[in-house]
Amino acid sequence: MKLGYELTIEQTQKLVMTPELIQAIQILQFNTQELEKYVEEQLLANPILEKGERDEAADYGKAEKEAAEPKVEEPADEPADREIDWAEHFRDSEYDDISYQQWRSGGEKNEYSYEQFVSADVTLTDHLLFQLNLLELRPACCSVARYLIEALDENGYLTVSVDEVARLFNLPLDRVEHALKIVQGFEPVGVGARDLAECLRIQMRTYGIDTPQAFQVIDQHLEDIADNRLGAIARAVGLTVREVQEISDIIRSLEPKPGRQYSSCGENRYIVPDVTVDWVDDEFIITVNDSTAPRLTLSPYYQKLLIEADKESNISKFLTGRLNSAMWLIKSIEQRRQTIHNVVKAVVHYQEEFFEKGQKFLKPLTLKQIADEVGVHESTVSRSVNGKYMQTPRGLFEIKYFFTSGVAAFDGSGIASESIKTIMRELIEAEDPREPYSDQALVNIMAKQGISISRRTIAKYRDEMHLPASSKRRRFD
Repeated sequence: MKLGYELTIEQTQKLVMTPELIQAIQILQFNTQELEKYVEEQLLANPILEKGERDEAADYGKAEKEAAEPKVEEPADEPADREIDWAEHFRDSEYDDISYQQWRSGGEKNEYSYEQFVSADVTLTDHLLFQLNLLELRPACCSVARYLIEALDENGYLTVSVDEVARLFNLPLDRVEHALKIVQGFEPVGVGARDLAECLRIQMRTYGIDTPQAFQVIDQHLEDIADNRLGAIARAVGLTVREVQEISDIIRSLEPKPGRQYSSCGENRYIVPDVTVDWVDDEFIITVNDSTAPRLTLSPYYQKLLIEADKESNISKFLTGRLNSAMWLIKSIEQRRQTIHNVVKAVVHYQEEFFEKGQKFLKPLTLKQIADEVGVHESTVSRSVNGKYMQTPRGLFEIKYFFTSGVAAFDGSGIASESIKTIMRELIEAEDPREPYSDQALVNIMAKQGISISRRTIAKYRDEMHLPASSKRRRFD
């Protein structure tokens, strides 16, 4: 074997991740809020970009026109970073050098209405302090009660012990207990409790149900109530199963977290749909939501500056680079909109029965099926639907909701797992509570409907829907 060094020329193909390609991939996987934030950052970083006026009617017409026309792919061998003589391009476009402006001044004055404001949120602490201020109490008792109110958590439970408060205020323990009783008498009923059992006892007394047996069930058999072991409770308490069932129904109707109705509105999370699907004139109209992100245009001021600058100057080189970056950003955003539109259109077409008839008609769907129909890679479909939501006539859904596995029917067709869950929920809601369906009974019922499914799968779906087993759903009255 001959060993040595030599130079050879080989021609190979490989994918080069240019900064522009990485940016396009990032923009595709952004949801509406993330895209809006990214565009705002680019407006600050690139002086060439400006916010343009958005004509929603024109955007809608353009979207429908592009959706109807066949998509033409750009040649793959075209370089992404090809040089463009922007100065010559602007001259050929008959640039108007009179109407340029760097900053816009004046304009319409901002008008405000009551619809632009929201009311202040009333917290649990505010609600309780308002009730405390209506009482005539001694200053020491009022100070202790105020401290106890401010020591409650978001669910209304006391987070400090009475002994700690007594030592802090240097008061007898019974005085602090008296202040706590006052707080526990406020609305919502059950607030100020130190544990779940005390919270339920306060509510039972308020509603006039203060039997020793009911309190014994609360103090000693809450876990048995959760597991529906009513027979064991009846033997321990000395009641009939029917009487224990009545007590159990009352306990289940109580509020275990009385303070959560006053949770702060700052914890709310709102979803802005990325795509809207409307049913108009017997067809589905798909609109990609890009109204939150401003329409980007090129600054006329810097266009004029580029025309007048020397091609070899640093100003010309800088502006040319910024223009290339701006044009690629605008192109990437438009390509994102078109890709999402095509993917959602294919999903809606495949799941048309779902939109027309309901959840029981959802079909199994994979990324590969949509990728083959749209003519893109599976990763592109995944980026197009990941973290994005669709507003439909049947409600708001995450787009990934429509990509689901399923089970086989006896006729060879597939049934989505979400459809199975809907059927299971309807069967359980309509069952006789004295004789609830077991998992095997649900298997037999679905087999009669032409659905082949195992008992283990039924148990798995039931756990995912947080539905208890038949032994815990059974009633004894």
